[in-house]
Amino acid sequence: MVVYEFYWRDPIKGYQFIGALPEKRKNPLRITQGTVKNWGKKIFGNNIDMKDLFFIQVTIDKNTGKVFQSDPLN
Repeated sequence: MVVYEFYWRDPIKGYQFIGALPEKRKNPLRITQGTVKNWGKKIFGNNIDMKDLFFIQVTIDKNTGKVFQSDPLN
């Protein structure tokens, strides 16, 4: 399962984990860095500055629960 871990750059506390969203889209052509960031902004709040929001794509093995960092989106 592909999951996006979202982080916010806090000028005082540094990088803060704010949440994770599972990828549900079946068509990979619809998945871009911009659409993932916009989805995160919509879920986690419009008051987040896009330049301070970033994500890491990870894969979670459904059987073991192990987390693997995926290749970044192109």
